[in-house]
Amino acid sequence: MTYLGLLLGAASRTASLWDPVIERLERCLAGWKRMYFSKDGRITLIKSTLSNLPTYFLSLFSIPTNVALRLEKFQRDFLWGGMGEEFKFHLVKWEKVCSPLSNGSLGIRNMRTFNQALLGKWLWSYHKELEALWKMVIESKCESLWRGCCIKEVRSAYGVGLWKHIRRGWEVFSRYTHLCLGEGTRIKFWYDTWCDHVTLKDSFPSLFRVARDTDVSVADVMGRSGEQI
Repeated sequence: MTYLGLLLGAASRTASLWDPVIERLERCLAGWKRMYFSKDGRITLIKSTLSNLPTYFLSLFSIPTNVALRLEKFQRDFLWGGMGEEFKFHLVKWEKVCSPLSNGSLGIRNMRTFNQALLGKWLWSYHKELEALWKMVIESKCESLWRGCCIKEVRSAYGVGLWKHIRRGWEVFSRYTHLCLGEGTRIKFWYDTWCDHVTLKDSFPSLFRVARDTDVSVADVMGRSGEQI
């Protein structure tokens, strides 16, 4: 049984989960095989179709490396005109092709980077959607971090596989977030990024080593809990 093309109950890390996406890409490419496209036309089709077809799956699952490489190969071959048994040289490295337009490149999506960004939206929503039913379900299965911004690392083998893979992106995601001070009761003085763009633990390692309590909040250190800091 499938829902929106997704096989219900399938293990989230199996490559076979992505078979519907691969089949749709192959059907698109088969239909375009005998058509003539300019290079600009090929770039447009890659951006509008080949890059977008996996979006729903990419927003839910961490893509296996071998699947990402296969999907990118479809795009590379189509861009340079080598489809099926026909071989064409790829004149520019794929990493360069995926660089931003502002860098003079084509701005085609890197599949794994796009996957990380889409899964990061769940981490953002977990922190923002306080009363959402889906968040309550996750919280009932997994323990949240102390201020509820994310869950702790998942170690259970059953029932949380999907969120386990989303949670693995927290360390990367959190590097691009910055906390704004209010009362300071939910922000760790040493461990959270609230002053400039680095933790005080990393900025002042010598002070951190002699601190009596490294788990305090900003409000505790300032002695002004309950007030705006």
